[in-house]
Amino acid sequence: MKLSTESPSHPSIPVLSPKNWLQRLVNETRTRILLLYAVTLLGVFATAVPVFRHFLFTEVDTRVRLDLREELETFEEAYANWETRASDTGTTLTEFINDYLNSKVPEDDNFHIAFLDGEIYRSNPRSLPSILQADSQLLQELATSQTNLRSSLETNDPEIGRVLYKTHILNVNGNPQGTFIIVHLSAGERSEALISVRVFVKMAIGVIAIAFGLAWLGSHQLLKPVQQLSATAKEINERTLSQRLDVHGSGELAELAQTFNSMMDRVQDAFQSQRSFISDASHELRTPLTIIQGHLEMMDDDPKEQETTIALVMDELERMGRFVNDLLLLTKSERPDFLQLEVINVHVFMEALFAKVSSLSDRPWHLQNLGKGTLIADRLRLTGALLNLANNAAQHTQPNDPIELGVKPVKQGIQFWVRDEGHGIAVADQARIFDRFARAANSRRRSEGAGLGLAIVKAIVEAHGGHVELTSQVGLGSTFSLILPCEPHLEKIDQ
Repeated sequence: MKLSTESPSHPSIPVLSPKNWLQRLVNETRTRILLLYAVTLLGVFATAVPVFRHFLFTEVDTRVRLDLREELETFEEAYANWETRASDTGTTLTEFINDYLNSKVPEDDNFHIAFLDGEIYRSNPRSLPSILQADSQLLQELATSQTNLRSSLETNDPEIGRVLYKTHILNVNGNPQGTFIIVHLSAGERSEALISVRVFVKMAIGVIAIAFGLAWLGSHQLLKPVQQLSATAKEINERTLSQRLDVHGSGELAELAQTFNSMMDRVQDAFQSQRSFISDASHELRTPLTIIQGHLEMMDDDPKEQETTIALVMDELERMGRFVNDLLLLTKSERPDFLQLEVINVHVFMEALFAKVSSLSDRPWHLQNLGKGTLIADRLRLTGALLNLANNAAQHTQPNDPIELGVKPVKQGIQFWVRDEGHGIAVADQARIFDRFARAANSRRRSEGAGLGLAIVKAIVEAHGGHVELTSQVGLGSTFSLILPCEPHLEKIDQ
């Protein structure tokens, strides 16, 4: 059923202040979920940015080193060709340097420097940054090194960044004449990389903002069953127990709605059962009270009539006492100390029980004592349950109808049964015959009981960890079976 969206009328609708509205917004479940989602996403994003920056810079350095190596290999190849043909062509080292620098254009932020006779002879491009000037410490170290260098230097100057360099010593007839230096300044490349990082950050922030907004809107629809659950729970009282949630789709929320509806079914059944219990209990108590009140009001001074009235009142009070005791017994059956367990010899127990049931009424009683071994149970409770079934069978049979009391071992444990050939119980009544105050339809029972006997039997058996089975057919009789495990609640037995 669909729930009404109309709110109950109130004298006035309170208006939330901005502070209360903000507090309510923060306390909402979807707000907390989305905040957790946002914090997690921002944490991942905060970690991803430096990682992205690191890998981007590493990629740039790798590409730059590759460019420097290719440029150095090109120079070394040209230098080797010049050395081979210098004697034939008569070309000097300075002429080679001039020709090479005129013909080669370095990559962006790359510098080719020829250092001869302790000075910068020529560079391409001609304008050099301060760190590559002739008097700089770095250039002096590169120019005076006796070996070819392949390394880098990290600086704190944002306009220079990391300096990557490779050198080749220039020899003429085996004598070092200078050094050819190839240098790359990473500031330009890193600036371009940082631009990419900033673009990435802006895009990520935009994507997160859009995703958060869409998630905020979508979460309202996703959490709608929870809101409906809350609204339904607020409206439920003893007069509106029939309200249920609409279940759509599948998943956790649909399962929650189904669980809530199942819970409400049980609550409604329990409430209806309690209502019926109170009604039936009131009826059972009202009848003897009415009888007592009526006879006391009509009683006069006649001693004989007074004696009769007193006897009737005592009988009704005794019936009320039995009824109250039955109710107390059903209440105690839910307590952990309801049973007083002991070891019972099944065969001996049945012999003693049969002696008791034989005196209940004038019926042909039979015993099928197939029990062997022992059973751990409450002797008094179990005896009471079987006597209750035997008495019930006697009340629903004729004097010549036989009643059988039996026991035998079964796979689940021990089976006790009481079988009669009375008028039986209709199928429609068998499902409810063990409920409190239940009576079979069109019952011809002659007892004055309140309909608690079979409920007590069921409570005793279930307290032992067993169950009750009923087989009955109208006109042919009924068989009540108690199936008990051999060792229920073994730890509770008094040593």
